[in-house]
Amino acid sequence: MLGLGSDLLWADMNRLLRLLFHEGVLDEQFLQLQQLQDETSPNFVSQVINMYFHESEKLLNNLRSLLIQAHDDDFADYNKMAIHLNQFIGSSSSIGAKRLTSLCLAFRAATHHTNRPGCLRALEMLEHEYCYLKNKLHELFHIEQQRALVAAARYPLHDNNQ
Repeated sequence: MLGLGSDLLWADMNRLLRLLFHEGVLDEQFLQLQQLQDETSPNFVSQVINMYFHESEKLLNNLRSLLIQAHDDDFADYNKMAIHLNQFIGSSSSIGAKRLTSLCLAFRAATHHTNRPGCLRALEMLEHEYCYLKNKLHELFHIEQQRALVAAARYPLHDNNQ
């Protein structure tokens, strides 16, 4: 029965990944990230993604603060926003967050035109997409943890001291 549970969890993981690829949320870079995970670092992907989320929260807060303070003629704040967006673009593309990367590019274009209404819309869309990605990846990691637990129950570690 445990094998069936593991198979169902694999199917759930694959279904969720297919959805995220089909929607354009993720790209092949995410698969390359997964290929770096092995037995010596079984939590590699979740650790990288959690660091990404931690840094992204800071970037979103910085962008929100700068945008609240920004005026249409304040090029310094828009330049700072562009710098934060460049960081966000780099980190998002490195984990395969395709839609987030695209939204950051659109946001950066709005900053180049000091278009405050455009920046506000872009930030709203960016935050929405970020939350969606975060929820879906947490769901994926939860399924992966369940699968690991089922596998551990199926193949328990043997204590060599007994």
